[in-house]
Amino acid sequence: MQSTAQTSSGSHIRPIGSIGVGEKIGFGLGDFACNLIYASLSTYLLFFYTNVFGLSAAAASLLFFVVRIVDAVTDPFLGFMIDKVDTRWGKYRPFLLFGAIPFAVLAVLCFTVPSFGGVGKLIYAYVTYILLSICYTSVNVPYGSLTAAMTNDQQESVSLTTFRTFLANIGQVVVAFFVPFLSDWLTESFGAATGWQLTMIVMGTLGGLLLWGCFATTHERVKVPASHTRIQVKDVFEQLANNRPLVVLCVFFFVIYGVKSIVSSTGIYYVTYYVGRPDLVKWYSLAGTLPALLFIPAIPWLAHRLSKFQLIILSISADIIGMAGLFLARPNWIVWIFVFRGIASIGNGMISAYMWALIPECVEYGEYKTNKRMSGVIYAIVGFVFKCGNALGGMIPGLILGATGYVANATQTDTALHGIVIATTVVPIIIYFIAIFSMKFYNLDKETYARISAELKERNAAEMEREAQAEREASQAVFVADESVATKEER
Repeated sequence: MQSTAQTSSGSHIRPIGSIGVGEKIGFGLGDFACNLIYASLSTYLLFFYTNVFGLSAAAASLLFFVVRIVDAVTDPFLGFMIDKVDTRWGKYRPFLLFGAIPFAVLAVLCFTVPSFGGVGKLIYAYVTYILLSICYTSVNVPYGSLTAAMTNDQQESVSLTTFRTFLANIGQVVVAFFVPFLSDWLTESFGAATGWQLTMIVMGTLGGLLLWGCFATTHERVKVPASHTRIQVKDVFEQLANNRPLVVLCVFFFVIYGVKSIVSSTGIYYVTYYVGRPDLVKWYSLAGTLPALLFIPAIPWLAHRLSKFQLIILSISADIIGMAGLFLARPNWIVWIFVFRGIASIGNGMISAYMWALIPECVEYGEYKTNKRMSGVIYAIVGFVFKCGNALGGMIPGLILGATGYVANATQTDTALHGIVIATTVVPIIIYFIAIFSMKFYNLDKETYARISAELKERNAAEMEREAQAEREASQAVFVADESVATKEER
């Protein structure tokens, strides 16, 4: 099962456990592509709808809420359907090949102003955004599932996820700086509507090409018995009942992405009102991304030397230290504010890089327990959970700001400023302790996973051999039957 494989064209593929740097970079291009479009949507689509498209803030808010509900509900269903696919290109790579163009086109359509009336434009916005969300899931869930199909070596999974997270952060940096620069430049020449449309044509085209690059450079190596891929709806519930690491990881993802949503929502308030320097917002955002890029490559080295829980504690502690520094900093401590923001960024980046590497081993554990390999379903379940965390995290800052007397575009009271600081720092720190506590119940340490993985490989190899023998016997029976018919006809 771990011998060197061959593609359909006969070209050499590295075996499990020795994936080359080129293929790891190619794998990371998939998240680079997804972030170019997804980060553009999450950062700029609301502004586009209200300031360019012409929707009211209330209509746009309702639209976002409806799309989130549809997106969350469709995730498990799409994951179930994805796991039932099997082609000559593999189970998951075809979604990158055939999803690239619809993904890019729908991204452009979302940032296009149609020549419709008010109701027509609103319907257009709903249709294009919902279709894009479904298309994103149809690309992103198979992309995430690809990790468990490329390798069942835990250290290799960490390495793949590190490349993925690094390039995803590069994509976020590109969106943070390149998109507003390009849209402003094109708006000056063509107007806001055309300027944004052209900007997304550039981003969509680049994203589509990167998805094709990911498809072309990656390979699905892990082979499992055919019976393990015959999935029914009841298997999903059996998975949740027997896969304790998955349930714990879902709680962890829910909490971590809740924190991410809070931090991303409150940063602009912290810099604009507490620090009093709205001109520094973009640099504060950059400080939340770039320092992480320097430390993310160290994750495989750390994962090799630390236990899973130790690495999680180290990562979360760095984020907590950074947030505590932001809580204690005075508004005029500009340099220290950026230092603390950078420290928090390092911790957050390390968490992001490592947590995704734990999903493939949950896939393996689930297969070990249930004899069903459900990569697509598991990634979709995690996607559903972290989207719920994002949604809840997005609500918390608004509740705190409202309770402490925040008034938009006005001089804030001391109570409101205190609320901003609390929402930015104290609330995420408290929530982080829930994440730490939840991972105490994660029962897959390195030794246990290594034992389970080895047993699963032996069991699957024996089962695949039995399946192959049954196929050979069936083919022989057909051949004998055909020979018998031919002999009778000759007589």
